[in-house]
Amino acid sequence: MYLTEKAPAKINLTLDVLRKRKDGYHDVEMIMTTVDLADRIHLHPLEKDEIVIEVENGILPLDKNNLAYQAASLLKKRCKVTTGVKIVIDKIIPVSAGLAGGSTDAAAVLRGLNKLWRLGLSLDDLAEIGLRIGSDVPFCVYGGTAIARGRGEDLTFIDAPPKVWVLLAKPPQGVSTKEIYKRLKPGEMAHPDTAGMVEAIRTKDYRGICERLENVMEPVTFSLAPDVARIKKRLESSGADGTVMSGSGPTVFSLIANDQKAHRLYNTLRGFMDQVYLVRLIGERHQI
Repeated sequence: MYLTEKAPAKINLTLDVLRKRKDGYHDVEMIMTTVDLADRIHLHPLEKDEIVIEVENGILPLDKNNLAYQAASLLKKRCKVTTGVKIVIDKIIPVSAGLAGGSTDAAAVLRGLNKLWRLGLSLDDLAEIGLRIGSDVPFCVYGGTAIARGRGEDLTFIDAPPKVWVLLAKPPQGVSTKEIYKRLKPGEMAHPDTAGMVEAIRTKDYRGICERLENVMEPVTFSLAPDVARIKKRLESSGADGTVMSGSGPTVFSLIANDQKAHRLYNTLRGFMDQVYLVRLIGERHQI
C-alpha cells in the first residue's frame, strides 16, 4: 500500500520587494498561482521508525537537507508518529528554477502523510508546520492563487486566472537568490501594479493580466545571468501574450491563449533548449 500526492509548481504573476526587514529578510508582495507542471510524491509506510528518501529523474539530497525529509520529520514529531515512511520523489519540476520545486514537494509530503497516517489535520495546521521549513511552503500546502505578503507567508486568496497555456523555459545558467536579494534596492525600483493585476484576474481580463506581468528581480538577475534576459526577449519577439521571469529565476514563462501558437513556440524553443515545458494554469486550491 502506498499513497501518491501531486506537487504542482508555482509561478509569480507579479513579484514586488518592498523593503529590507530588521531580521535580514525582505517584505514582499506578490501574486502566485499554480501550474500543471508537477512532481509526484509516492509515500510508502514503513514499520521501522525512519524516513527514507528516494529520487527518480533528478539529483536531490537524500537526508535532512531535503525539504521533503524535513516535512516528514516535523510532522512525525508534532503528531508523535512512531512508524516510518519511504518518500519517493518523481522529479519533473526543474531544480533551482524559481518554481518552488522543493517547497511544493514538502507541502505534498505534509498533505500526503496527513492522509496516510490519518492525522486529521487541516490545511491551516499543515501550513503552520510548513512555515518552519520555508516561506513558500504554506502557499504550496494550499495551492490556488494568492497575494503573498510579509516573507511570503501572509496569504490572501483570490480568484484563479484563466486556464491558458503556460510556456516555461529554464536556461542552464543558475542564479543565487541570496545574491539577488543582496543587490536589490527597493527604494529605487518601479513597483508592479499588484492591485491592477488582482482586478484583472477578478474580471477575467486576460489582456490586462498579460500587461501587468512584472518582476522587480529581473534587472538584477539579468545582470548576473544574461541568458535569462535573452530568453525573455526571444519569447516576447515570438508573439507570446505576456512574458515574465518567475521568482528569482532563472525560469522565464509566457502566457499564451491560442493552442497553435503555444505549441509552435514550444517546438521553436525545444530546438535550442532542453528544459522547456508547455502546461496549463491550474489556480485552484487543494482539498483535504
